[in-house]
Amino acid sequence: MTSRVITSLSNDTVKRVRALHMRKERDETGLFVAEGLKNVIEGIDTGHAPKILMHGPDAVSHPMMQKAVQATLTARGEVIEVTHDILAKVSRRENPQAVVGVFPQAFVGLDEVQPGPARCVVALYRVRDPGNLGTIVRTADSAGCGAVILVGECCDPYSVEAVRATMGSIFAVPLARATEDEFAAWRAGWTGSVVGTLLSATVTHSDATYAKPAIVLMGNEQQGLTPDMAALCDVNVKIPMRGRADSLNLSVATGIMIYAATA
Repeated sequence: MTSRVITSLSNDTVKRVRALHMRKERDETGLFVAEGLKNVIEGIDTGHAPKILMHGPDAVSHPMMQKAVQATLTARGEVIEVTHDILAKVSRRENPQAVVGVFPQAFVGLDEVQPGPARCVVALYRVRDPGNLGTIVRTADSAGCGAVILVGECCDPYSVEAVRATMGSIFAVPLARATEDEFAAWRAGWTGSVVGTLLSATVTHSDATYAKPAIVLMGNEQQGLTPDMAALCDVNVKIPMRGRADSLNLSVATGIMIYAATA
């Protein structure tokens, strides 16, 4: 393995990687952190090579480590062996993963989200919780969705919390961003259906018609879809509450809608 060794928390590279916990730094650099050798390999297998590969001494003997190192070096990235303390600071965990990768972000343009073999695209309006967002990306990957579109002011899908929740699917699902107006203009050319969720809807999710490819449009955790966003939908539906709870977690509700739309 070809790598250099860093043991100081004050090292400039370590500082830059730690700074990627801040959205401002991620926005300015276009980079993000993915923790764990499994996630790093997932990135490599889907065509995303690390710019920086940090690993602890214990990771060297792992059978997949050489693949990660070779892919990083081939892409002219940097391989660095670091201490446990550095890994803990970089990941902000007492028991950090033994491998951390720094990758380029990979947003796509709305014009690249086209009706194709995928049966569903997910659009999220002003989603706020990174755990919800990451879980939705993972679910979209599991169901074979074509993309996840972030509409309006959303949390960052490349935050450490969101990336963790994707379990590697951050590399597999195309991510697009749009303002409300940009999404409305793009939606006008969509050839399939657009289905939203509203508490006031009279049609249940299981009775709706999902003309393929379907866009599942989900609203903010607290307020749901605004009237303007709901008006973009061909049909708005509700998921029946059969117990005492009056609502579902956004990621759970989105999962139900995704599988209804891809059935």
